[in-house]
Amino acid sequence: MATTRKVIIIGSGPAGYTAAIYAARANLAPLMISGLQSGGQLMLTTLVENYPGFVDGVMGPELMETMRKQAERFGTDMIAEDATAVDLSRRPFLVRVGEAVYEGETVIVATGASAKLLGLPGERELMGRGVSTCATCDGFFFKDQNIMVVGGGDSAMEEALYLARLGRRVDVVHRRDTLRASKIMQERAAKNAKITFIWNSVVDSIADAAAGKVTSVNLRDVVTGNVTTHAVDGLFVAIGHQPNTALVRGQLELLPNDYVKVVPGTTQTSVPGVFAAGDVADFTWRQAVTAAGTGCMAALDGEKFLAAMEYEAIAAE
Repeated sequence: MATTRKVIIIGSGPAGYTAAIYAARANLAPLMISGLQSGGQLMLTTLVENYPGFVDGVMGPELMETMRKQAERFGTDMIAEDATAVDLSRRPFLVRVGEAVYEGETVIVATGASAKLLGLPGERELMGRGVSTCATCDGFFFKDQNIMVVGGGDSAMEEALYLARLGRRVDVVHRRDTLRASKIMQERAAKNAKITFIWNSVVDSIADAAAGKVTSVNLRDVVTGNVTTHAVDGLFVAIGHQPNTALVRGQLELLPNDYVKVVPGTTQTSVPGVFAAGDVADFTWRQAVTAAGTGCMAALDGEKFLAAMEYEAIAAE
């Protein structure tokens, strides 16, 4: 087994890379298990205009590549594979990557969350080209255009209300005839003149992947089976997110919604020395800049934890 690392970071994206930058600059020589598909959700986006420091915006993959290089510059070791198992019941903690096992005095979990998609042909190809899972991220690109939101919960209503401030028209598509959203959110959406509801309907297909942009959406009425075509410029899928917590399930305390539970105001999890950063612990904001912020917090929390361990070891001598 290799030498015990002071910090092991599981996952990349804004949270993981920022944690790596801070940990590396603190001479903690972090090891990052970046995953086979590194970079997180920003790898599925095109132009990012709301990340500070880029006047003209930056492409999501380019931003992630820049962060990766910055983390490497300060001495972060990276393994472009998926962590397959962890043992957080003992210290040093164990992180398994295939047949290899790594020891860490601290672990930062930055595995993110995945937006639930419709699973339709062309959906992923059109992601960032008319299909989106984040109104705050992409709504600006649809000013005075026709927008469709899929979903019936609070998140869908929040997306619709936000987009109604920007778009010409917002159609909310829901598979039932009543919403799951809280009463106050339903009322706000119903009172907005720009928002129209299309009930008992699901998205049947999305056009036009060949053209590289969304031009229309076919909806199927779940009661009658009738299919209708709706011309739209943007399709926002708001049917929820799934935190990537399978790796730590049963070892870290999770919230009822499966996100990692952290001590308020910190990134500390239920296991001392294990920290969670980014969307794996954030079901409220889910922005690149907030993920980066908690990545910074996790690295600093980890640094303080290691310093306290070192002090206790000296005191015990």
